Amino acid sequence: MDKEIQVKTIVINGDNTLSGTPKQLTATVLPTDASQKEVTWSVSDSEIAVITETGLLTGLKNGTVKVTATAKDGSGVKGDKTYTVSGITGSAVLIQSIAITAAAITNGQPLQLTTQITPANATNKTLTWTTSSQAIATISADGLLTPKLNGTVTITATSTDGSGKSAQIEIIISGVTTVYPTTVRGESILLWQRSNGGWGKTIADLNDYNVAPTTEEKAAALATKNNTDTTIDNGHVVTELRWLLADYKTTQNPNYLAAAEKAIDWLFLAQYANGGWPQYYPDKSSYRHQITYNDNAIANVMNLMWDIIKAKNNLELVNPAYKPKAVTSFNKGIDIILQTQITYKGKKTVWCAQHDEVTLLPALARSYELPSFSGSESVAIVRILMLVEQPSTAVKQAVKDAVDWFNGAKLFDITTQKITDATQPSGQDVVVVPSPGNVIWARFYDLTNNLPLFCGRDGIPKTTLAEIENERRVGYSWYGNWPSALIGSEYTNWKAKHGL
Repeated sequence: MDKEIQVKTIVINGDNTLSGTPKQLTATVLPTDASQKEVTWSVSDSEIAVITETGLLTGLKNGTVKVTATAKDGSGVKGDKTYTVSGITGSAVLIQSIAITAAAITNGQPLQLTTQITPANATNKTLTWTTSSQAIATISADGLLTPKLNGTVTITATSTDGSGKSAQIEIIISGVTTVYPTTVRGESILLWQRSNGGWGKTIADLNDYNVAPTTEEKAAALATKNNTDTTIDNGHVVTELRWLLADYKTTQNPNYLAAAEKAIDWLFLAQYANGGWPQYYPDKSSYRHQITYNDNAIANVMNLMWDIIKAKNNLELVNPAYKPKAVTSFNKGIDIILQTQITYKGKKTVWCAQHDEVTLLPALARSYELPSFSGSESVAIVRILMLVEQPSTAVKQAVKDAVDWFNGAKLFDITTQKITDATQPSGQDVVVVPSPGNVIWARFYDLTNNLPLFCGRDGIPKTTLAEIENERRVGYSWYGNWPSALIGSEYTNWKAKHGL
């Protein structure tokens, strides 16, 4: 887990005078390696001056006003400066309406957008321009729209005078003939992306995307474009879109960015109102509808949302409009994690690999994945909780309770060993053997007695690994050291960071 470095000091740059001309403010944020350097701007008196989200300060009448820059990293650090506003000879006239002139691109060439602003004598007519898809088209500070792909974009023009006025227009783009560099992986991922933005498990081994598809595979991919078997299981969707962004970064092929953003849209759409994600969406047959922590499915999505929020690990390449959506999504995810933490004998513990999305209770998935305490998936869930920069009392207690459970669930002096065994159907076996001094955990623990739990395809719980069939013994991870680093240095550092 990356160590978050919080802001310690904010200094607003430049002098403290403001004339009738708007002034772009900047701030120095220290330390220089702070994890998040973004600030929120505000003014003490909006009748004297107004300021935009990006720090453009506009005087409305003569006087003094305090401007404050507040760190967005949750540290609470602020920097302020008092400005003297002078040279305002009359009352500022705010924008009442903005209209963008209707336009379309049919030749694939850049287009200068124009607006009509009322009243004509508005004091500050400066606008900020944004596009719904930077993959399809980018737009400059003065409204020059540059197409990248054929498609449709929504363009927004927003006032900077504090009036809060804005306008939108949908622009259809055609005639773009640019041929962009490609990668085998990127093209293969594009090929298998479903129409809804996600991916199924047809490419079970994600590394197979690095191999150019055959003619038969291309035909199969095109024939299944509208399938609804899209899933976050086994790393899907999150891995594909991360790889698309990596390939976009090296090729600048906007098709890869557009596909990655379509996948992010799918993730937002798939999230339940209560904050959980199902294993599949929109196909919710069988156990696919359950809130799925199994194989770190939700943890992978939450880490992606965190990277959007922090604009890192190539997620800084996606549309900035995703950031507030990711904040909401992440916070909802934290809420459902807290709600699904299992209580045992009056104390919170860890999580099941999957929970019912309505009752939130531990739920059955495959026949050998019974409702249970998870010694594996719960580790990633705790790490997500530990990302929260200003953890509530509930978050702090959830982490502590989970670590307490991990410490109490340790299994001593044993390990597992894979052996060759010609008498077994698979020709091999996994057995538990003595290992003095070793500490491991079981994948699952029984909800009734908190003891290791094993289960074969018959769905009947067993107390030892040897009791289940050979195929499940060798085909599933029943023991591991998953919590080891978490309950050691990671937990120690987390407590020190939050003064616990």
